[in-house]
Amino acid sequence: MEYDFSNCTLCPRKCGADRLNGTGFCGGGKEIRAAKAYRHMWEEPCLSGKNGSGTVFFSGCGLRCVFCQNYKISAENTGKEITPSRLGEIFLELQEQGAHNINLVTAGHYVPQVITALDGVKHKLEIPVAYNSGGYELVSTLKMLEGYIDIYLPDFKYYDNELAAKYSSAPDYRQVVCEALEEMYRQVGAPQYGVDGLLKKGMIVRHLILPTHRHDSIKVFEELKRRFGTEKILVSLMRQYTPFYHSSEFKELNRKVCAFEYNSVLSKINEMGFNGFVQGKASAEQEYIPDFDFKGI
Repeated sequence: MEYDFSNCTLCPRKCGADRLNGTGFCGGGKEIRAAKAYRHMWEEPCLSGKNGSGTVFFSGCGLRCVFCQNYKISAENTGKEITPSRLGEIFLELQEQGAHNINLVTAGHYVPQVITALDGVKHKLEIPVAYNSGGYELVSTLKMLEGYIDIYLPDFKYYDNELAAKYSSAPDYRQVVCEALEEMYRQVGAPQYGVDGLLKKGMIVRHLILPTHRHDSIKVFEELKRRFGTEKILVSLMRQYTPFYHSSEFKELNRKVCAFEYNSVLSKINEMGFNGFVQGKASAEQEYIPDFDFKGI
């Protein structure tokens, strides 16, 4: 897909970077950078199944989350340059390995190249394609993906924009995310499952509980219910928060989520009647963070 990378406006920051000769706020240049491609066993059960989700981790990110567990690739931009043709080959290799889907992690700044890659292999690709995102997406960029994405996996990190500004340098986060979620849902609709019980189409909205911010978490789910009800989408309550990267600079973030905070949010979600998934306490360990060793790239 042709795109003018000399004045990039793919993400909500619309930084206008000349990515032909440098990088944007996201860290992305003209060439795709990726850090790992493998069958990930720790996504939601309806994605990982028995064989794993065929996950491709892209380097760079349009957010600046101070607690990012993947900061080596999101902020430090660790990765290997590949062509769209090679990316298409990776998709097919993951399919041949038995992956249940292709899972694009933080690919927003490479959407034109991803589309080119998918166009090259769509006649051979028989598994769903998932778009795994921090939620901070521009609607016009998402519209480019219509017909290419079967499953959307956005985060809804914050309700309070002051928190988004403080922890992710995104003071317009809630408005941007809500518009993005509406567009994602418009494209894929309510959850659809295959005969194997795995998700084939639909949207899972993820939320990571942060220590000391359980009330903001509850507001996130209240907003989701106002917009979508409880039957149109799936939700995933994540408990994996562990202090990483710059989080130790914020006293309120320099610990794991306690049982009271987790149970308080979970209780509210159950009262609301959402369907979806929850993580257990064991998920908040470093062993669940991938080793970005360029395997599969």
